[in-house]
Amino acid sequence: MGIFEPFRAIGYITSSVPFSVQRLGTETFVTVSVGKSWQIYNCAKLSLVLVGPQLAKKIRALASYRDYTFAAYGNDIGVFKRAHQVATWSRHNAKVNMLLLFGEHVLSVDVEGNVFIWAFKGTDENPSPVGHILLDNEFTPSCIMHPDTYLNKVIFGSQDGSLQLWNISTKKKLYEFKGWNSSISCCVSSPALDVIAVGCADGKIHVHNIRYDEEVVAFSQTTRGAVTALSFRTDGQPLLASGGSSGVISIWNLEKRRLQSVIRDAHDSSVISLHFFANEPVLMSTSADNSVKMWIFDTSDGDPRLLKFRSGHSAPPLCIRFYANGRHILSAGQDRAFRLFSVIQDQQSRELSQRHVTKRAKKLKVKQEEIKLKPVIAFDVAEIRERDWSNVVTCHIDTPHAYVWRLQNFVLGEHILTPTTYIQAPVKACTISSCGNFAILGTAGGWIEKFNLQSGISRGCYVDMSEKGSCAHDGEVVGVACDSTNSLMISAGYNGDVKVWSFKGRELKSRWEIGCKVVKIIYHRSNGLLASVTDDLVIRMFDVVALKMVRKFEGHTDRITDICFSEDGKWLLSSSMDGTLRIWDVILARQIDAIHVDVSITALSLSPNMDVLATTHVDQNGVYLWVNQAMFSGAPHIDSYGSGKEVVKVKLPSISSGGGEEGSKDDGDSDNKPPTFTNSQPPQLLDKQIPDLVTLSMLPKSQWQSLINLDIIKERNKPIEPPKKPEKAPFFLPSIPSLSGEILFKATTTTDQTTDEEKGTQADDQFHKVTNLPSSPFVQYIQSSVETKNFEGLTDYLKSLSPSTLDMELRMLQIIDDDEEQEPEKRPELLILELLLEYLIHEVSHGNNFEFIQALIRLFLKIHGETMRRHSKLDKLLEAQSGIWQKLDGMFQSARCMVTFLSNSQF
Repeated sequence: MGIFEPFRAIGYITSSVPFSVQRLGTETFVTVSVGKSWQIYNCAKLSLVLVGPQLAKKIRALASYRDYTFAAYGNDIGVFKRAHQVATWSRHNAKVNMLLLFGEHVLSVDVEGNVFIWAFKGTDENPSPVGHILLDNEFTPSCIMHPDTYLNKVIFGSQDGSLQLWNISTKKKLYEFKGWNSSISCCVSSPALDVIAVGCADGKIHVHNIRYDEEVVAFSQTTRGAVTALSFRTDGQPLLASGGSSGVISIWNLEKRRLQSVIRDAHDSSVISLHFFANEPVLMSTSADNSVKMWIFDTSDGDPRLLKFRSGHSAPPLCIRFYANGRHILSAGQDRAFRLFSVIQDQQSRELSQRHVTKRAKKLKVKQEEIKLKPVIAFDVAEIRERDWSNVVTCHIDTPHAYVWRLQNFVLGEHILTPTTYIQAPVKACTISSCGNFAILGTAGGWIEKFNLQSGISRGCYVDMSEKGSCAHDGEVVGVACDSTNSLMISAGYNGDVKVWSFKGRELKSRWEIGCKVVKIIYHRSNGLLASVTDDLVIRMFDVVALKMVRKFEGHTDRITDICFSEDGKWLLSSSMDGTLRIWDVILARQIDAIHVDVSITALSLSPNMDVLATTHVDQNGVYLWVNQAMFSGAPHIDSYGSGKEVVKVKLPSISSGGGEEGSKDDGDSDNKPPTFTNSQPPQLLDKQIPDLVTLSMLPKSQWQSLINLDIIKERNKPIEPPKKPEKAPFFLPSIPSLSGEILFKATTTTDQTTDEEKGTQADDQFHKVTNLPSSPFVQYIQSSVETKNFEGLTDYLKSLSPSTLDMELRMLQIIDDDEEQEPEKRPELLILELLLEYLIHEVSHGNNFEFIQALIRLFLKIHGETMRRHSKLDKLLEAQSGIWQKLDGMFQSARCMVTFLSNSQF
């Protein structure tokens, strides 16, 4: 187990597997595939309802029925009830491509033409199929459907363009349709009886009457590519929706037999599924571009408009960065999208607007992708100015400008930052000053210029007169950075020269040569260290003030893709195309952990709290989260988790954080669940308490403060009206008086008489209830815990009691008759109080649960102070209390003096 363990993946919405729609009551749910897992969305708001477990292979087909979900992966079919797998159907010898829910049965079809019929009710007792059909050798199935009102019959479509009608009850082929000499990609049933629609790979749609084997009408898509999805509208309008491999959705009018409207930029990739909701003018579509969209037909011209959608990156992300104290992740992908992902709630994830892209694309009659900005290659963000003006700067591929974004409104900013150099060169590097007022850009031509983010006006350029062409570097600028006080600006050129400039005066202060090509730099503002990545696969760390190299890290065997500092500057994380993620300890100058994943990491970012690590990977559209196990465990040292120089093989995080494909070493699987605790309190980070310090109880402040102020709370909560007299019980139910005023009924025997022995027992019980002697669980727990020295268990028990209950239990120990002039040691009634004092002395002397114990001592003395004033153990408690408080007071005074000295000092 390493420092970072797999947690979950975010940003995955759907994949290239058709969805399954079902209606439960008044709500509609859609089940979609996301690689090796599946997700269920509520269609009302497209909110995520359920995430299935991770499977061994990618899902190839889905079906759903009420609480059951059926997923075909490889040669097997998993049966899930809610998120728990209840059965696995394994009879296929080839990959299962299609599933069809058919009444109380599920039909599964593999690539070799084997059709198995499964009964999913009672599947726990009998996981074997109830029937089997073998299709013809020449017939390769490509789709399956059930025509409405055709009892026990299904239609198979083939890759050669023919259709076959089968009776699954008799397992016989009833009829074969000749087809259209083109591979059939999809077929659906229409609201009209005996009529189906068939989509072919040549882009044609055939509306066919299967009863008479006659074609009703045929359409041809206006765009090239196959027809991949079809759906009939069911609210009375004669419309047919078709989706193509080019991402276009076409709407056909069946009465007029013509094309009614086209959604040209519906999706960026092939349309996978279409579905019209029952008796609603709403169409839902999914695509391989990782999106689910819903369209509503409510305009005057009948054209659909986008109603709601959920989407992620349709191409792998290039850059990521944590934002808003680790609650969000900014991500820029190859799909020209700039997105904000929520780590806490997926529904808050969104794409930042590039200002009227859809409207401009429609006006210019081009695709939206052509209007969008080119992919982002670098960006920087400053949270301090989020409410004032644009606080994000992005650099784009082959773009001589930098763009600003305003995250408060999730929109592209009003300014475009264009360097004033006479040679137009793409902007390659950018950074924002710590104050959030300035942005510094570096170009491929070696030019560095400073801009004001509020106005977008240039505030001067950085020029080294010794360079050719009067620019900052002789070659591409690979990185720029600013210190925390806006005193220094650091830049690095591709040729290996690093320069330090005066931020305000823009003059060169110092420079040094690394000696090889520089790929990337990153600067930590708190410790003033600059880390550089070079093409010799070595990470070098420099002290910018001392102008010397202080650390050198070697170990990667392939191109280093990204590096990042931890917030405290003690760790440096690096990723490489060799598939490894390495963690370097900056202070100890050594590698403390290394993991290897099957898919190389392209970008990484560590949250400010150092609890979550985000990574992106080659050819993966999502963002993967890793949790820092060392922060949630009781390990005394980080070496307990770090593997040192050893590289541990780990699997990628799964879509579901609850299980499935967990991180594992070579010898077995480890758990992929987020950190959980067995009790209500998180474990301490240290096994042993640090000397001369105290620990807190981690209880809510209101709980231990209520122990001190119970009298005030009772006075405040005193009822305004006097208590009402309880109603009399019916005359035939004998009752007895009680202390609480509630009616207590007598327990009668069959003879309605009580013996003298029973009366004595009842009197004893009543006495114990009033005096709370050893029959009380509270007293028994104190006795057993103190005698066995189980002080920790007694503390947990006391903390579990509410303040009012604890106050009542202590008052029940109060001695009413205190007139006797006996020595305290000779009074048997004081035994429980002595044990409680012994517990308090132990906890105070060891400094455990400090604030809770102090409140408990105050309450104890308030109730029993007069009774115990002559007891010797009270002196021991005073001695322990004085000793621990003197140590604490000394530390408080030291900290107060240090703060006063620093606040009055002039630097």
